[in-house]
Amino acid sequence: MSVKFRSILTRLNNKHILSLAGNGIMSGVGMITSVILLRALSINEMGIWILFLTSYLLLDTIRSGFLTVAFIKFFSGAEEVRANEIIGSSWIIAITITTFFIILNIPAYFLADYVDNKGVFLFFRWFGITYLLSLPFFIATCVLQAKQRFDQLIILRISNQGSFVILLFLFVAYGNINIHTVIYSYIFSNIFSSLLGIFCGWTLLGKIKYVTKKALLELYHFGKFSVGTALSSTLFGAADKFIINFMLGPAALAIYDTGGKLIQVVEIPLRSFIATAMPTLSAFYNKGLKHEVLVVMKKYIGMITIMLVPFVFLTFIFADYIILILGGEKYVASAAPNILRIFMIISLLNPTDRFLALTLDVIHLPKINFYKVIIMLTVTIITDIIGIYIIGNVYGVVVASIFPILTGILISFYALNNRYERFGFINIYIFGFQELKLLLANSMKYAK
Repeated sequence: MSVKFRSILTRLNNKHILSLAGNGIMSGVGMITSVILLRALSINEMGIWILFLTSYLLLDTIRSGFLTVAFIKFFSGAEEVRANEIIGSSWIIAITITTFFIILNIPAYFLADYVDNKGVFLFFRWFGITYLLSLPFFIATCVLQAKQRFDQLIILRISNQGSFVILLFLFVAYGNINIHTVIYSYIFSNIFSSLLGIFCGWTLLGKIKYVTKKALLELYHFGKFSVGTALSSTLFGAADKFIINFMLGPAALAIYDTGGKLIQVVEIPLRSFIATAMPTLSAFYNKGLKHEVLVVMKKYIGMITIMLVPFVFLTFIFADYIILILGGEKYVASAAPNILRIFMIISLLNPTDRFLALTLDVIHLPKINFYKVIIMLTVTIITDIIGIYIIGNVYGVVVASIFPILTGILISFYALNNRYERFGFINIYIFGFQELKLLLANSMKYAK
């Protein structure tokens, strides 16, 4: 093996590349899943599945939002005794949250027969068991992300989404694909990935005995506010989908969701860089390097936003073909292509919103994010209802989606300027452009 080739492999084998590759693979698998479901299910059944999955992921985000950021923050770089206390206490909190929702699901299970909405019926029936079976999988993802073992994290996530896709393929092949077999496949994929996490030792289940009151309180007091940040993206999308489902019906929900599918591609670099930026931001803050925290934040926001521009431009032009590939002709004739165009333009604001919120968490101001989410959700609900009332169709919700994200950006920007350190908004993108030019110059120099 040549020296140059080994050098290339070394550069590829780093946390940034592995994180990006992992999220890219997962988004690719997720896109394959969507294509299978969009073509195999009717538009109405697809709407029912979206409502079920949205409801599940919303409550799952409460668990992951409460613990993920808090766990990574306190676990990363900690001494062995401290790390054991954090993982043990995290297990106890995760079990408590899971038990709480399972208890709530018990009466809902028996009330399901009296619910007319099929999506709500299926959610009441299957949420509790799915939530329980996914617990080890969730803890394993937290541990691997905190350890920055993105190679193992890729394997774990592939086991989850990959098994789901394989089962869907089998049901399609045998002509038995329907909303019920889709849910059964989803449950099995969570069982499989949870067992893999346990058998590989990624859950650190044996550390549960090291739980301490001090660690519990630290995680609790941080998590009760950081959950707001994690809920932000999930909650607003969920609110949109609930409003569309109950005001316009499941078919309109399927069209809306299809138009927004490509946002998953935008989330690839966003999730990847957030995963790698969080420990870096925390390290600078913990060392008292106040200005460096903002430098890293601005670098990520500016670079990612500018990198997204060409992709958004191409998507705008070829939206009809993209929807044709995703869902077939039945979706091309709908509002889905135009919904895709609008969403992609708005997506240019996502890096700013997410990294400003992440920075607030890192500098110990999760409470601001919590209150910000409440305000943004209020704006979402009000503008969605007004949008549907004025326009009369799903476009009302799509256009209204720009208002909550602008609200969130303004609140985060104001909070950082007044509670941390002042910086210019436009300067973020100028700085990001300069960093991107430097990165490209270095890459070209290395290629030569």
